[in-house]
Amino acid sequence: MDILAEALRVSGARGALGVVLKAGGTWGMWKDSSPAAALHVVAHGAMWLHVPGEKPLEVHAGDAVLLSPGTAHGIAGGPDTIMGPCDRKAAAQAITDGSALHLGSTPAHTEVLVLRYEQDPEVSTPVLTSLVRPMHVRSRENAQLKKTVELLTAELAQPQIGTTAALNSLIDLLLIQFVRVCLARNPDKQPGSWLGAMRDPVVRDALECVHARPEHPWTTESLAAATAVSRTTLSRHFRSALGQTPGAYVTQWRMDLASVRLRDTDEPVESISGAVGYASPHAFSRAFRRARGMPPGEYRSRLRK
Repeated sequence: MDILAEALRVSGARGALGVVLKAGGTWGMWKDSSPAAALHVVAHGAMWLHVPGEKPLEVHAGDAVLLSPGTAHGIAGGPDTIMGPCDRKAAAQAITDGSALHLGSTPAHTEVLVLRYEQDPEVSTPVLTSLVRPMHVRSRENAQLKKTVELLTAELAQPQIGTTAALNSLIDLLLIQFVRVCLARNPDKQPGSWLGAMRDPVVRDALECVHARPEHPWTTESLAAATAVSRTTLSRHFRSALGQTPGAYVTQWRMDLASVRLRDTDEPVESISGAVGYASPHAFSRAFRRARGMPPGEYRSRLRK
């Protein structure tokens, strides 16, 4: 079971938008807090990333940075540049017709792919959306990054039928490349993030069990037995890597799967309840109400209005 692939299948990029930014001279753009995650990929030249409370970060050609939802930030041509707000009208036009968004003066020396995406709103499991700090991947750390950037640039330059779906898929590919690079670096654990889970073999083995068989009546004891560790050890590793108990993760993942199926299919609640590990529709409805604040039937009706 490739748990990263499975998690991205359920909770990956949705509604991705992007624009090619071309800038020269003195330039800067500030982006306020947003529910979307942000990706900036430098195709040519260099830029500086500004995040409150962080030292300005220089990002070179071929590099990419990922910022969690809610992260106000700016991008600029220098570490001390005064930044103005994004011209939303010009950005919307560029997204629509594939033209570049221009900042500063000509000729342009810097080209940046400015991307935003949202995780599926019905999914609460964090897959690289709970990072405490921006994640910076350098071109030399992943040979495939350049090819992905070329595909993104081409798609943004000629928007057409299926462009949003293509961007979603390409951003998921970028996220996979981010994970590979960060695991290769052996970074510090980040509680609540999938990087912490992927680095911990105990948690990773347990997640493989849960994702492969979400319908199984998993308990902390049975997961510990399946991964050949003690209950105490499993719980300690889960709290360190993901900031939650094994039981809380199992419930969260089941509710995510159920929410997506309620929205996207016409399966009876009875079928969904069994598929996500509940012995009866009543037990499932009770758990779902606790997690989502309403019974499954009402949840489905609201999503389809």
